[in-house]
Amino acid sequence: MDREQLQGFNGAAWRYSAGLACWRSLRLQKRAIEGVEAQRGSGNVFADLGLPDAERLKIKTGLVVEIRKAMRALGLTQQEAAKRMGIPQPKVSGMMRGDFTNLSERKLMDCLNRLGYDIEIKVRPAAEPIGHLTIALT
Repeated sequence: MDREQLQGFNGAAWRYSAGLACWRSLRLQKRAIEGVEAQRGSGNVFADLGLPDAERLKIKTGLVVEIRKAMRALGLTQQEAAKRMGIPQPKVSGMMRGDFTNLSERKLMDCLNRLGYDIEIKVRPAAEPIGHLTIALT
């Protein structure tokens, strides 16, 4: 499936959200049904779709997933979460819909801190000449 075909799905394939992983699964199922050979993904749906900054998008998605979990665990409405995170409610609404391109990784980490989560950044030598960004969730 190419980019033009993906864009035909109301832009859902271009929203950077946790739901994109489900879209990837759906995409692979659809391809298998059409008789096209499916291949196992790389572990980064954004890289599989050929999007620029795929590692950054994966990190941001992981952070947003954790923010959603925190909001649910704390029983917060979008308005309450917005106040606690220090961002306008429309940005929270956009984030819940998968539109968080206007929020930096740093701001997403700040949101998690304000929701009561600690974030630990670990730096270590890379196994390859160029290192990678990863997020480990507990």
